[in-house]
Amino acid sequence: MNIYDDIRKGERGAWVSIAAYLILSAFKLVSGYLFASSALVADGFNNVTDIIASLAVLVGLRISRKPPDSDHAYGHFRAETVAALLSSFIMAMVGIQVLFDAARSLFSGIEAKPDLWAAGIAAVCAVCMYGVYLYNRNLAKKINSQALMAAAKDNFSDAIVSVGAAIGIVGAQFGLKCLDVVAAFAVGLLICKTAWDIFRDSTYRLTDGFDEEELKDLRSAIGSTPGVEGIKDVKARVHGNHVLVDVVIEVDPRLSIIEGHRISDEIEERLTDMHNIMNVHVHVEPKDVDILEPGVHGLAIKK
Repeated sequence: MNIYDDIRKGERGAWVSIAAYLILSAFKLVSGYLFASSALVADGFNNVTDIIASLAVLVGLRISRKPPDSDHAYGHFRAETVAALLSSFIMAMVGIQVLFDAARSLFSGIEAKPDLWAAGIAAVCAVCMYGVYLYNRNLAKKINSQALMAAAKDNFSDAIVSVGAAIGIVGAQFGLKCLDVVAAFAVGLLICKTAWDIFRDSTYRLTDGFDEEELKDLRSAIGSTPGVEGIKDVKARVHGNHVLVDVVIEVDPRLSIIEGHRISDEIEERLTDMHNIMNVHVHVEPKDVDILEPGVHGLAIKK
């Protein structure tokens, strides 16, 4: 498996998202102002934030392709996470602005009736964005990219937002003129929620948070490896799209270094095949230190 080739393929999906958002955001903003639709304008601003998010993914993927150097022994894979964190702040600012504009329109007493054409535009944009979602989802599954899959889920949420905007605009045609503004308010809330989700996930990863249930699965896979008689410690952290695992195992103290290395190889293969773990550090210690000869210590094997 060539990690860097997969990252390069992921950039293609980011470019598709950027191109789609550039076209659709411009189309929605112009049409929203032209047809007096607050919901369509808000949806357009939502796509503007998505351009920023997609650019962040693209820049992060570009930087993460840089090979390890003297200052980054583990590579640059976390650049993508840092970029996502920065984009969450920008998205939050835009979301708050959309909420402010929607509230101002709601309490200003001005009830502009949006043109029905705005609903058709929103529906067409929803179909286009759903197509982008399908493309990025399939590509993300093919290259096993969590970042691109997250972008695909964002594409799907944008399609839903456009559907909501269309519903609000149609409702305004039947006398529910405030429904268009309410739809714009809902879009603003969705932008803020997306920003919060990205912020929470990014900070969790940057502070080396790791899911306990997944850690239990790793422990189970390691414990079932032939030759492993005990597990003293298992730690894991997310490094960009990859997981780094540190494990301390106990083995028969009479095993040779070669046999200990074989067990470490088996652990690496199991974690790679079952959990797509790309880097495993195994420290081998004797199960019963009382029968060891003086001066014999554990083995640290870097995979």
